Amino acid sequence: MVEVRSVPCMNAGNEATSYANNSLLQKTVILKARLILEEAIKDILMSKGFLASFNVADLGCSSGPNTLLVLSEILDTFYGMCQQVNQKSPEFQVFLNDLPGNDFNSLFKSLPTFYQNLKKDKGDQFGPCFVSGMPGSFYERLFPSRSLHFIHSSCSLQWLSNVPENLEDNKANIYMAKSSPPNVSKAYLEQFQRDFSSFLSLRSEEIISRGRMVLTFAGRSIPDPSSKDCCYLWELLTKSFLELVDEGLVEATKVDSFNLPYYNPCEEEVREIVEKEGSFNLDKLEIVEVNWDPSDDPSNERFVFNKYESGKNVANCIRAASEPMLATHFGEGIMDILFTRYAHHVAQHLAVEKTKFIFIVVSMTKIN
Repeated sequence: MVEVRSVPCMNAGNEATSYANNSLLQKTVILKARLILEEAIKDILMSKGFLASFNVADLGCSSGPNTLLVLSEILDTFYGMCQQVNQKSPEFQVFLNDLPGNDFNSLFKSLPTFYQNLKKDKGDQFGPCFVSGMPGSFYERLFPSRSLHFIHSSCSLQWLSNVPENLEDNKANIYMAKSSPPNVSKAYLEQFQRDFSSFLSLRSEEIISRGRMVLTFAGRSIPDPSSKDCCYLWELLTKSFLELVDEGLVEATKVDSFNLPYYNPCEEEVREIVEKEGSFNLDKLEIVEVNWDPSDDPSNERFVFNKYESGKNVANCIRAASEPMLATHFGEGIMDILFTRYAHHVAQHLAVEKTKFIFIVVSMTKIN
């Protein structure tokens, strides 16, 4: 079994299949959740006033253009509030967190330009802003007690700390599917319950009283854990693997022994865990929908649907997010042919039905 914490979930660098070049989906989600983020920051300012320093953590930040997009949104909100009341801004300490294998080098190389643009756009009187990396799993303690004012995480908490146990019966599947026995969905739910509850408990120690969190993660729209909006994408990847098994390129036992450490919760499950853990008030929960291919956007008048291009876009997005883990188990040699097959299957599906990703956005306040 792959040790999840030792394998980065995203393709590093700036290659064609890197996360940096295939993260439009994540960017779209961040922008759709922007108003909830702004509201949470404004609420902190209303309750705490303009502090001398403001400490922020972005958990599961990855690397690429989206990492500093969230920070820019936070700073823009502060800047607007400071301008409204003619108040000096605080100093900002920002911690960017991801697993140790994350491409922090690329991230740090982008900081000088970020600082330069911040000074140009907002002037010398705003900030300063100090950004640092914090490698480690967010399923462990990361920061000193009561040291953070605001915590953000986007498109990360669907990744579990470990593959659930007792999935031996989930043969010929790499995730939950319609054909999976009932114990499989039960094992996944229990793992998510443990992980998310632990995440909330750990963050409650690190954040100040009445501090805020905004979290976004992939979910599902209905209670059925094998619903199409969360599982069918992976069923198509399984189909691609099984074709390679039939052709002798992949061993069947390799597919049988692999399960993704990933879970799409529904709204009810999230609410139940937050209430049971008890450290945070759940202020807001909203559902965000995004097409599998986020380029296929009704507001984009220039977009012309081509099922093969959309299939490739989706395949590259999933590859960027999962290839390191898949390659560790199945070997790097089959990745190109695997995702070529996958792109074809996705294209055929999108020609019939434009399925959407479901994302859950929650805003929470630390109780005491």
